[in-house]
Amino acid sequence: MKIAKEYRWEMGHRLPNHPGLCRNVHGHSYRMIVELEGEVNDDGMVIDFYELGKVVKPIVEMFDHSFLVHKDDSKLISMLEELGSRKVVVDYLATVENICKDMLQRIIKDIREKGFKNISRVTVTLFETPNASATLMMEV
Repeated sequence: MKIAKEYRWEMGHRLPNHPGLCRNVHGHSYRMIVELEGEVNDDGMVIDFYELGKVVKPIVEMFDHSFLVHKDDSKLISMLEELGSRKVVVDYLATVENICKDMLQRIIKDIREKGFKNISRVTVTLFETPNASATLMMEV
């Protein structure tokens, strides 16, 4: 059985070495669809959506209205700190592909830690814009 839930948040980023407009400070309205595959439990569910929210919502809340910044982008980190702005410092470039992978890895880690043994696979589709997305699937 496969179930899915959608999450949304606002986040800023930039790609400092990009040859086009993405080198500029900008943001997106992100939309993420989390799909879980697995056996249906005795309660008739793969996972209760409330329990899935306890996995995914803290991740989304950390990123929501934050600026995703590469650890080596010292000028931008300094500016964000001076402004007192929310930031999430990462060791990857803030492409939709890398953000998708990060989200999936965080979700998988928490699902494993919480012991949802009936879940076999998780897929994350991350939309950076309404018509641009990345999808990644991993076995649990």
